Amino acid sequence: MTSSHVLDRQAVYDDYERARYTFRRLLETASATDLRRPSQGTKWTNEQLLWHMLFGYIVVRALLVLMRVFGRLPDSVGKGFARLLNAATAPFDLVNYLGPVGAVKAFTPRRMVATFDRVTAALAGRLATEAEADLERGMHCPTRWDPCFNDFMSLADLYRYPTRHFDFHHRQLTLPGR
Repeated sequence: MTSSHVLDRQAVYDDYERARYTFRRLLETASATDLRRPSQGTKWTNEQLLWHMLFGYIVVRALLVLMRVFGRLPDSVGKGFARLLNAATAPFDLVNYLGPVGAVKAFTPRRMVATFDRVTAALAGRLATEAEADLERGMHCPTRWDPCFNDFMSLADLYRYPTRHFDFHHRQLTLPGR
């Protein structure tokens, strides 16, 4: 399976930069009270949701490796793996919820901004070195894990994923000027 169109790398870089700027602005302008306020439609506070948004970029680095492996295996193996992951949605949801709850105890807003900058720069650097043919490879994904996952995602789709995830959750923040 292949992606239906060629990846516009500049658009991905621009999206990373927009998200990076937005993330920095949100954390630099939010008060401690703003960050502790509940977000809309999640069980997280704004600060926890912001960390989850950052984690969307962090996890792509690991998923790139996984996708390279499954992109070379028979399609049936990838479908089976995605079904297995979908079956494990309940434990995933618990870990996915608890991760940000614990992470904000170790990641100050300043550290979150620095990490976001570093991770998006690393992803952009990695994308710059990708061969077009490799960007078309992909794997089946656990669609029950994330509303931004498709049944099949190419490497190109994966590079676009964290900003789609970021934008989805950005609407759930209850910060002033979001």
